Amino acid sequence: MNYRLLVFSIFALGIGTCQPSFAQRLRDERPTIEDFKGIQYMGDDSTFYINFRFRMQSRLKYTSTGGDDLSAESFEARIRRLRLRMDGYIYNPKLAYSIQLGFTRGDQDYDDTDVVNIVRDAVIFYNFTDNFYVAFGQNKLPGNRQRVNSSGELQFAERSLVNATFNIDRDFGIKAYYSPKIGEVPIHLKGAISTGEGRVSTTTDDGLAYTGRAEFLPLGDFTNDGDYYEGDLEYEETPKLSIGGGYSYNDRTTRSGGQTGTYITSPLTLKTAFYDAILKYRGWAYQIEYMKRGVDDPFSTDEEGEVAYAFKGQGVNQQMSYLLDRNRGYEIAGRYTWIKPHRDILAYEVQTEVVELGLTKYFRAHRLKLQLNASYQIEEGIYRTNHEGNNWGATFQIELGI
Repeated sequence: MNYRLLVFSIFALGIGTCQPSFAQRLRDERPTIEDFKGIQYMGDDSTFYINFRFRMQSRLKYTSTGGDDLSAESFEARIRRLRLRMDGYIYNPKLAYSIQLGFTRGDQDYDDTDVVNIVRDAVIFYNFTDNFYVAFGQNKLPGNRQRVNSSGELQFAERSLVNATFNIDRDFGIKAYYSPKIGEVPIHLKGAISTGEGRVSTTTDDGLAYTGRAEFLPLGDFTNDGDYYEGDLEYEETPKLSIGGGYSYNDRTTRSGGQTGTYITSPLTLKTAFYDAILKYRGWAYQIEYMKRGVDDPFSTDEEGEVAYAFKGQGVNQQMSYLLDRNRGYEIAGRYTWIKPHRDILAYEVQTEVVELGLTKYFRAHRLKLQLNASYQIEEGIYRTNHEGNNWGATFQIELGI
């Protein structure tokens, strides 16, 4: 495929109606087909509509050799993400679609699968009502909160180690979303039946994945869908709280992480639970996430005959931030992450903690921002800088998109 020709053709299609837009929310569960003012095109008879978005993350990252050895063990200078997204509808707004493509190696699942897969989302939606819709295709599963949030809506340059270890990512299948209210209290119910092997699967085995999630907002809706992005950029005048939880049962998956990881020869059944909450009030934001994964026998072998295993254990991630200057867009944030492996895999994994500090300058909310993060990683609960496995890290990232 000629990627340059594809990108050129898409922008050429919308150039006649191009308008600047930086305030659109990135939502991965439902296509944006209302109140969009960016690059868009509508057919003459209004039975076809499409809008286009892109975003990119340019990153510098440093990791030290040890806690007391500041020489560089690794140094990154790369485009972390380059995404192109298309939302729209065909025939009428009830029949909608969302397509998202990723053009960097980190977005293509290449290191685990040796497959160059640019397709991240390709999903069709049917909206029965404003509060009930179904989806068929490939997109994010209704898993933990930080994974459901777009990577373009994060207050740190990357998601936490808890998310990286336990998240259930994307999959092909059927999903349903229902958002009723009990009095004035919104509730979001989400469920999915999917293949269980992730977005590079070409065949479906006997085992499927079953996922469910519920969210409860006792203090009412957040301003501008604020429960789906990090930091209180809307400066909520009254406290807002969302409490969520869910469960995923991946029956006989052929990958070490379920929808992610290396391919294995003996299928595993993964049981992942996730619980989370987010609270925002007058520039303050706090979120917590707990995840736990169980598997009866975590060990298998990969396609080369080497020992492979599923991560079995639990983890907690906590983040707190404050918007220092509402008008100038400066935010300071702290994060603490803790991962504890189950005793079954202690020969391969150790308890790991990460303490992080972040400073963000928002120019146009999450659409244009500068991020500077510093971190210290601790292994086995020993904070001494001379302990083997401990190290320092720093990341600088610019995010730009529409």
